[in-house]
Amino acid sequence: MIKKKFLSVANDVINLEIKALQNLKKSINNSFNKAVIHISKCQSKVILCGVGKSGLIASKIAATLASVGTPSFSLSASEASHGDLGMISKKDILIIISNSGETSELKNIIQYAKRNKILLIGIVSKKESILYKSSDIKLLIPKVKEAEGIVPTSSTTTQLALGDAIAIATMRYKKFDKMDFKKLHPAGSLGAQLKTVEDIMIKGKKIPFVNENMQMKKALKVLNEKKLGILVITSKNKKTCGIITDGQIRRFSQKSINFHSLPVRKIMTRKPIFIDKNELAVTALNVMNGKKITSLLVKNKKKPTTTIGVIHVHTILQSNIS
Repeated sequence: MIKKKFLSVANDVINLEIKALQNLKKSINNSFNKAVIHISKCQSKVILCGVGKSGLIASKIAATLASVGTPSFSLSASEASHGDLGMISKKDILIIISNSGETSELKNIIQYAKRNKILLIGIVSKKESILYKSSDIKLLIPKVKEAEGIVPTSSTTTQLALGDAIAIATMRYKKFDKMDFKKLHPAGSLGAQLKTVEDIMIKGKKIPFVNENMQMKKALKVLNEKKLGILVITSKNKKTCGIITDGQIRRFSQKSINFHSLPVRKIMTRKPIFIDKNELAVTALNVMNGKKITSLLVKNKKKPTTTIGVIHVHTILQSNIS
């Protein structure tokens, strides 16, 4: 019975927050567009501020904005009145988050913003509040029912969702793509998943190039030296015309007595599979898994028949990409 009671509480809280988000969705208007455009065009910093739970939400939104290309940080409301207001410049945008819009710690910040003509965006739920009336762009959050009637739950959920929506809309307005995202997230598993083929491909003298007319006897030496398990076959004009894998070599050597004297063109697979250098490495891994192969030849758009690199499944896995 006790366990069922707790499940009921969980359902009640989640349902309250779902309803709050549904009401938020209905309330989005042109003020949201104005906020996104101003933030996207900001030539300085976006500073977020709140008190208590709203302050924690401000920190999270600032981190999200910064991670998608908008320089941002959160400012402690209590510290602001003791010198940290100096961190705000006239070209900045100030976003203040407050459910009531009347929190005493915020009044000095609001006055500072108005006095210095700093663009103020207010995320607030009360139209009669100081924050709402003082904001240049007003993002009104619908009044919500909190868990147990008093615990900040539904209100903070709507604040966070609105902040995330602003961050993603700003990202799209600025055409901030995966490659831009990668530059700001070079480390960890996220950075690994955003590595491109070019980042980890084998290139230059490490590529096992052989001419299509070379005898297999010489080609095998190249195969052993480069240790990639493949040979990249080129024509007279340096264009890639085929590929030979060590598996092919084993199978063919068992069938042909004159194997070592054959030119590589007699053994190679024509029309090898290429991947563009700008594709994500994880895409290359998916192609290999789908084709049941261990290597792909790398090209660029300008020279689609020229091999500029080789990407091997082991290289991908060693880069913690999966």
